[in-house]
Amino acid sequence: MGPYVIRRLFLLVPTLLVVTMVVFLSVRFVPGNVVDLMLAQMSGSGGVTAAGREALVKALGLDVPVPIQYGRWLGVLPQTTGQFQGLLEGDLGKSLWSTQRVSDLMFQRLPISLELSFIALVTALLTSIPIGVFSAIRQDSPEDYVGRSASILLISVPSFWVGTMIMIYPSIWWGWSPSLEYIPFSKNAQGNVLQFLLPGFIIGMVLGGTLMRITRTMMLEVFRQDYVKTARAKGLSGRTVINRHVMKNALIPVVTVVGIVLPIVLGGTVIIEQIFNLPGLGQLLLQALSTRDYPMISGINLFLALIVVLSNLAVDLSYAWLDPRIQYR
Repeated sequence: MGPYVIRRLFLLVPTLLVVTMVVFLSVRFVPGNVVDLMLAQMSGSGGVTAAGREALVKALGLDVPVPIQYGRWLGVLPQTTGQFQGLLEGDLGKSLWSTQRVSDLMFQRLPISLELSFIALVTALLTSIPIGVFSAIRQDSPEDYVGRSASILLISVPSFWVGTMIMIYPSIWWGWSPSLEYIPFSKNAQGNVLQFLLPGFIIGMVLGGTLMRITRTMMLEVFRQDYVKTARAKGLSGRTVINRHVMKNALIPVVTVVGIVLPIVLGGTVIIEQIFNLPGLGQLLLQALSTRDYPMISGINLFLALIVVLSNLAVDLSYAWLDPRIQYR
């Protein structure tokens, strides 16, 4: 397995290089310009001279063609300032709107998104797998129909709609609404966890609907395999058959889906973070997009791409544990 892991890690380099190229170039085609946004804030009632605009463009490093900007960002072309070493040196640059480094801003927000994603993932797994297994065992029973209907409902209802309804109707009916002021864990651990439970539960239940359907489908498919019938014919109890022979094989597609959606949950909590005013990575990305903060957008997307690649590697390695027939060389 060692050589396989090394080969996969080497493949990270060209994959992330393509990602950086696509992200860096695509954000330049987003309507609007960071220079125009800055000048609109700086000008006020007075105008901005052409010389002032040219000076701002040069100060931001946008006075050269986009390929040269990309080469400077990577660190393969000479920099105009000694304060930025480039991506190859582990430097993601600075925000165009502040003097703070992109990496510092990202890692300030990352724990918030990780906590929200962790609660969502735990909620999804604790609800979907038991219900999916139970529905498969009790196929076509009233309990199975209830579980299947619940999974379809969870898949159909968008998380942002549920979050919005929870923010609006309880405040109208009972005068209660979730706290919109972020509570740091270091100041109030209990208040922080309670603040994250509701949005994490909303995201987790939507994800759980998908995992529930996949778990049930794969359990039914494995139940029909010959080796399961043989295990039952030998007189093994139903629980032993499920735990030893069914669960591991049925969970392979579930693990695949979890590996795919994990980075999506991490970076796709933008709307939920905005609704519940959680200053996480998704909210930072939304702010960067609205202000055309190119280094920030590129840095966050590169980080999420790295999470995607590493999670896929972890999923592939988990296959060998779930199914001993799978070997990597």
